[in-house]
Amino acid sequence: MISTVIGVVTLVYLFAGLLFVGAALWQQERLNRAACFLLFCGLAAHLGAFAGRWVQSYQLASRHAPPEAFTATLRLVVLQVPLSNFFESLVFFSLALPSLGLLSFRRHLRDFLGAMVALLACLILAYASLGADASIKPLMPALKSNWLLIHVLTAFLGYAAFGLAFGAALLYLWQARPTPVASRRAASAVLHDLDRLIYQAVAIGFIFLTLGILTGAVWADQAWGRYWSWDPKETWSLITWFIYAGLLHARLVKGWAGLVKGWAGKRIAWLAVLGFLAVLFTYFGVSFLLSGLHSYLT
Repeated sequence: MISTVIGVVTLVYLFAGLLFVGAALWQQERLNRAACFLLFCGLAAHLGAFAGRWVQSYQLASRHAPPEAFTATLRLVVLQVPLSNFFESLVFFSLALPSLGLLSFRRHLRDFLGAMVALLACLILAYASLGADASIKPLMPALKSNWLLIHVLTAFLGYAAFGLAFGAALLYLWQARPTPVASRRAASAVLHDLDRLIYQAVAIGFIFLTLGILTGAVWADQAWGRYWSWDPKETWSLITWFIYAGLLHARLVKGWAGLVKGWAGKRIAWLAVLGFLAVLFTYFGVSFLLSGLHSYLT
């Protein structure tokens, strides 16, 4: 049942993305409104599928080891949040993208940016359905920690914000390509909005990623007895953090006596693209190509 809902949600995100593209090509505000409504409906169904997976995980765990008190039941409910394997992390990643877009950047979620958010969520969810093991398995001892919920939630909310910044950066680079003078004047306001959106999305993502790294360190100390072990995923998370820290620093100090003149616009957009590529490698590349403490994700 839940796999069927996820399949339907994938198609809804696809149709929403196509409507956003149509709105951009034909400048139809009605298509933008229809796409936003469809994206919201897909998100509601997506949340329902996530909640259903949570219930199934809890029921399976409670049959294996029935809790004897209310506190034990509550702890089991928290521990069974579906965020413990590769399939579940993909489902949550694809859930976080439209959620953050609709909640924090709804005014900007239109035309090609809306299409990028909807289609990226569609691709991630489609990969989860076709390329990952969807079976529910007992939790490993390392995953039986209350810090897991906070760590994964903050990390993937950060990834989602960086995904929004990535989409805005691609649009910025497209709008900033060489064009006639009249077209450049018309695009200047759009470029200003996209530059601000990149900065806002990266700032939000950076806060969440920082929290994800810190809570992950606490979780690692509980699970493996040390806060930091230079595991490949830890190392690449730190590399990603430094890329976005450099982006924010360059963006914030760009006006200081011209010392870093030019660190805005295209250069910031390219850093946002580079940062998201680092995010993708941290999430996918490390999980499949490098062995370490996080290899259980695959």
